[in-house]
Amino acid sequence: MGYDIDRFVGYVNEGLLCSICRDVLEDPLQAPCEHAFCTACIHGWLVHHSNCPEDRQIIDVSLLRPLYRYMKNDLNRLQLHCKNREYGCEMVCSLESIDRHERECEYCQIPCSNAGCTVQIERRNLDGHLAVCEYRSRECPNGCGYTILSAEDTQHNCVAELRTELELLRSEMICRVEEAKHEMESRLDSQRRHMVQKESILQNEIEELKSQMSRLMSDVRSLMAAERQHRQELEQAELEKREL
Repeated sequence: MGYDIDRFVGYVNEGLLCSICRDVLEDPLQAPCEHAFCTACIHGWLVHHSNCPEDRQIIDVSLLRPLYRYMKNDLNRLQLHCKNREYGCEMVCSLESIDRHERECEYCQIPCSNAGCTVQIERRNLDGHLAVCEYRSRECPNGCGYTILSAEDTQHNCVAELRTELELLRSEMICRVEEAKHEMESRLDSQRRHMVQKESILQNEIEELKSQMSRLMSDVRSLMAAERQHRQELEQAELEKREL
């Protein structure tokens, strides 16, 4: 939808009006047939139609282009009233700068920033409203440190609030201790399994070393027996040599 033509000061050229909503172009696009439309208007039209609403020529979204530069300049120079005119704003500015003004306009209706408050109030009166808003929050004057809403003043009990906070902290601490306990038990179980696994590997290695040692001892005994046999044979040969 375009800008309401009644907001504008002075004459508005027919070529700057949307061919669909007949208001002043907002975020304009132009068809090959040179008819101009608001972006939202022409996109909505092409959902159900495939032609220009003015001359019925076939058009497609891909054929739409930005407005000619000279037309865009003429559009931006148009003067119009702020949309908050009904609330007292008397600002008149160019279409090019209207959005910036309205984002900062002191007469703009904005919601109260306090949670739970549904009041819509002019930006210029927001500070005054916040000072008396029943949903405003402040720190307890008795020193308990709690932030309370004005509507809860009569129900606020420092001792009860602190007792509740203490119970919450106690419960949270117990949960954290249990979590730490479970984590430590899990780590110990993991380390225990690792140690058992390492012990089993070492035991197998020891048994293998024992087996190798046994084989080596057997080989040594065999070598010693062979050496004794060899010596006896040498001694016998020496005796035979002497006799000869």
